[in-house]
Amino acid sequence: MQSNQSSFSFSISSENATHLSLPSVEREIIFIKLPVKQPFPSFQLSEIQSSLYQRIVWCGVPSASNVTRQPFYLRYLGLLSAFLPPFVACQRISAELQCFLFILPTCIIHILSMLPVRYSEAMTLPDSFIQRQQLDASMADTFLEHLCLLDIDQEPITARNTSIICTIGPASRSVPKLQEMVKAGMNIARLNFSHGSHEYHGETIKNIREAVETVTPDPLYYRPVAIALDTKGPEIRTGLVKGEEVELTKGSHVRVVTAESDKDKTDGKIIWVDYPSLPKVLKKGGIIYIDDGLIGLKVQEIGPDWVDTVVEASGVLCSRKGVNLPGCDLIALQAVSERDEADLRFGVAQGVDMVFASFIRSAKDVRDVRRVLGPHGRDIKVISKVESRQGVQNFEEILAESDGVMVARGDLGIEIPAEKVFIAQKMMIGRCNSAGKPVICATQMLESMVAHPRPTRAEGSDVANAVLDGADCVMLSGETAKGLFPVEAVAMMHSICREAEAAIFHQQLFEELRRLTPLSSDPTEVTAIGAVESSFKCCAGAIIVLTTSGRAAHLLSRYRPRCPIIAVTRTPQVARQSQLLRGVFPVLFYPLPAPVWADDVDNRVNFGMDIGKARGFFKSGDMVIVVTGWIPGSGHTNIMRAVSVP
Repeated sequence: MQSNQSSFSFSISSENATHLSLPSVEREIIFIKLPVKQPFPSFQLSEIQSSLYQRIVWCGVPSASNVTRQPFYLRYLGLLSAFLPPFVACQRISAELQCFLFILPTCIIHILSMLPVRYSEAMTLPDSFIQRQQLDASMADTFLEHLCLLDIDQEPITARNTSIICTIGPASRSVPKLQEMVKAGMNIARLNFSHGSHEYHGETIKNIREAVETVTPDPLYYRPVAIALDTKGPEIRTGLVKGEEVELTKGSHVRVVTAESDKDKTDGKIIWVDYPSLPKVLKKGGIIYIDDGLIGLKVQEIGPDWVDTVVEASGVLCSRKGVNLPGCDLIALQAVSERDEADLRFGVAQGVDMVFASFIRSAKDVRDVRRVLGPHGRDIKVISKVESRQGVQNFEEILAESDGVMVARGDLGIEIPAEKVFIAQKMMIGRCNSAGKPVICATQMLESMVAHPRPTRAEGSDVANAVLDGADCVMLSGETAKGLFPVEAVAMMHSICREAEAAIFHQQLFEELRRLTPLSSDPTEVTAIGAVESSFKCCAGAIIVLTTSGRAAHLLSRYRPRCPIIAVTRTPQVARQSQLLRGVFPVLFYPLPAPVWADDVDNRVNFGMDIGKARGFFKSGDMVIVVTGWIPGSGHTNIMRAVSVP
């Protein structure tokens, strides 16, 4: 900082207003007398020139070649005047650091440190700090004030923290189209094994990997894309329709059959379903929903292998559509079918990174999936899709057994009343955030973009609210699998997520997550909490973490920092699986370890800084938080440093 001769004044509101002026800050010690004539505080800070405020209020702490800055909370002095001493002193720390130490009694510092501050009221941020998006709102005192301070003219955040999952289908499985989707922001490619053969999916996996490797050969811009296998699960589906589709009109009579001999006879009069126990679980007056509830059939008569129905909600029926039986106990419906077992073994052989397990209703279902994956698939993440009332009721045990959860709102919105879906969504996202496990929000997020280049306003708000609720990932289904605008859908979701993330009340969220966390003696978790808190205090451009297993990055993500987490790893699968985590930007470091451990750490940290600068997350002079371990290997993360970007 350059010296100046600026002055500032305190306005003391009392019967006899007093004005105090300080002509210079070049004195070694400055005393500010605060005359208090009343037993309770009645004065307040009215004006501080920002240049002098920065000189006095910033607390300089030497750290290697930089100064770590931490603001104190001057705007609360008026509220605490009853506790203030006769004077407040500012003392120069050293000529080299060119900053002052703001001296207050310990009790006052403790009180002030617990109070929020709105930076723009009293100070100008250093020029090097670039993450200014919705900054006024993020530093509000209350959630209501936070909402009031949101500004539509603010730029979105630079780094999108929410991952985008894209379902790959006929509209998007070519290498050129996949390259465009990677550039637009795809983080995880989902393969829906309810459709297609192993040969089809094997070719798609090959195309995905080719697209990822060729789209950005420069390691500075390389984006690892994870591959997810979505199981068919214990679903009930219709058979093949004669022709491409058949129209069912309201009031018409349709017989639903289960005999294998009728498998290929689906038309306007007969619909085959692959659930032999259908007549046993239905009752007269019950409802059969088809294709996410678009078609509704009311049960009239029940036979040994057939059910006579009348169409209540008309629609167009295509082949292999899902069937829902709300309120029915689905007996003889195994969590992992023979087809699922074959698909899971295929996924292990293909090296998929995660499994989206469909229709999980209990913890036992999750264990069944892990059993099939076996020792060769032990590193594959299992994400449980909760899409039934029973799954919601058993959510706690499912969450404990799973690596993460998907809120699959399509089938869930049929199994439970539509007006209850948002409650289930918020409950599941909240519990996943509390447990520190990734959660995905899925189904019909930008559904209109299947046929149109822009989403509806409600769809945009749906994506944004999923981000605000705390979802780690948002998912596109038909929009990218069969839609006319798959790349545009990814780009639109990318833009919505960036805007929504800037509007999150991060400080309040961090405090709540920290309060919910039990006392821990785990060095990695303690370090993660400290790193996230420090990132708020110094307005860090990013947190750079060196990770082997991915656990350190996972714990940092759990506490939801405002800045991106650059996770530097040598393990490709860890990098890809980290795409499940909010805020984690995984990068692969290819060079072999340096002979000296400290040199290897420096090499990886510098690589993370190069990535951050290349991506525009920060620039030279910004502060970053660096999290590392003290010895090689996983499980030893316990070091946090505040470093200035060279």
